[in-house]
Amino acid sequence: MTPERRERITRVLTHRQPDLTVVMENIFDPHNIAAVMRTCDSVGIQEIFVLNNIIKRHAKFGKKSSASAAGWLTIHQFDNTAECMAAVKEKFHNIYATHLGKQAVSLYELNMAQPVALVFGNEHAGVTEECLQYCNGNFVIPQVGMVKSLNISVACAVSLYEAYRQREAKGMYNGETRLPIEQRAALADKWGLVGAETEGFE
Repeated sequence: MTPERRERITRVLTHRQPDLTVVMENIFDPHNIAAVMRTCDSVGIQEIFVLNNIIKRHAKFGKKSSASAAGWLTIHQFDNTAECMAAVKEKFHNIYATHLGKQAVSLYELNMAQPVALVFGNEHAGVTEECLQYCNGNFVIPQVGMVKSLNISVACAVSLYEAYRQREAKGMYNGETRLPIEQRAALADKWGLVGAETEGFE
């Protein structure tokens, strides 16, 4: 491994955000999932949740959109809503869904510098009522156009970069490792840092 490659992997691990995640519920198009994965990687998300309880699990995700992002993420797949959301709640105390409900707030009113999971529903029906029962609240992305909807991957990108903005302002990307030691060491090993290269990862 070149020094440049090692430095890049080390930098990526340092910027990973263990308390920020995305839940994708019944997303039909694997290319949409792949695009979301690419955004997740770009803002430092490590773990994501893919819930398919009305469609089959995806055997693979679109390669072209993800640019192999799936290989750098920890992907949890579920086919049961209760099991998925229980796993999410173990790590992320605040769960917000993209849903136009009566109590929905603007994306920009959310505090995403705290442990948070953002839930995105499928391309047609949105987040299911079953899944909404596990959420702490709903949010919408402010829009002023005639078409009041965004593609799932676009909506996720807008939302995650707001999270990035808030977290950067709080110094959460300042170079201090935020991943638990064991997780960081495991990822370093998985990503090819071996022997002396893993010094400082345990």
